[in-house]
Amino acid sequence: MHASSVLDELRRVGGFIPVVHASTGSRPDDDEVDTARVVAAALKELGFTSTLVDVGKDFAAIEHLNIRPIVVFNLIDSINCDGRLAPMVPARLDSLGIPYTGCSSTALFETLSKTSVKLKLVHAGLPTPDWSEDGDGLPNLARVIVKPIWEHGSLGIDSKSVVRGIEAAKVIVERTLRLKTEHFAELYINGREVAVAMLDRPDGVQVLPIRETLFEGFAEGAPLIADYDAKWNLDSPAYQGTPRRFGMEGEEPELAAELTRLALACWKLFTLGGYARVDFRVDRTGAPFILEINSNPALGHDAGIVASAAQAGLSFKEMIGQIVEAAWLRSNRGVGNAAPTRA
Repeated sequence: MHASSVLDELRRVGGFIPVVHASTGSRPDDDEVDTARVVAAALKELGFTSTLVDVGKDFAAIEHLNIRPIVVFNLIDSINCDGRLAPMVPARLDSLGIPYTGCSSTALFETLSKTSVKLKLVHAGLPTPDWSEDGDGLPNLARVIVKPIWEHGSLGIDSKSVVRGIEAAKVIVERTLRLKTEHFAELYINGREVAVAMLDRPDGVQVLPIRETLFEGFAEGAPLIADYDAKWNLDSPAYQGTPRRFGMEGEEPELAAELTRLALACWKLFTLGGYARVDFRVDRTGAPFILEINSNPALGHDAGIVASAAQAGLSFKEMIGQIVEAAWLRSNRGVGNAAPTRA
């Protein structure tokens, strides 16, 4: 079946697509319920029936729906604010034989731990900054950034996360105890921050326009990072000082081509699907380093992947429709995507 007829066929056979989330609303980054509302609205505009399902309150809610879904739209990034639990719902959907959007449960499990991701990247010969799980072994005077292993969305990251290597072990212990989640340290790459988002299509992986985060108005010597405030606190100087920029493909085609190559290598290595994002730093020599794989990037109207899709000419509704198509087609061909690339 051609992709152009997939949505029509799904509407014809029933068209029920619930949107699952586990939002508590306890933190600015825990905004899945807001995203769930706009996704459900887009699904209704596309002609589907939709409802919101809060699995944070009742994990069994997905098993007690009155109508069997044709696809479940999965927005779960954490359960009870614990990112390690996020793959549990898609794993349960696998056992129920219900298709769902985004990456497979296998890919979600494999990209949970930042340090495990980095090990796999190194074994595959892909560039990533050196790191240490306990802070030992890093150059004493080099700047390093201390990050949570399991959490995404820059949770727990601020300007004081960047320290000298000699301080890394102490800061890892302090942050692990205070924030109640494990941390590690990696070399801080002094340079640019970019993200490559990708969407699944029937004819291959669509690489969206590359997004760069600019750093404006930062104090002299301050670490140039997109910390928690820069991503979630709309009134903060950090948020105001980190606008997005597009256009690298035309202005720096060689760098854009290398970032695209690496992003697609990550897609293949981690068997990503549906939609995903790879985050990079580019050092002063122009060398890119893979920071992490986001196998379930945010889809709110202000999210980076939405902005990248808009640059590619996709409306929010069209992007949501494409994600649903990918989920349904994957359920009919099996997990994994070895299709050719579509730029």
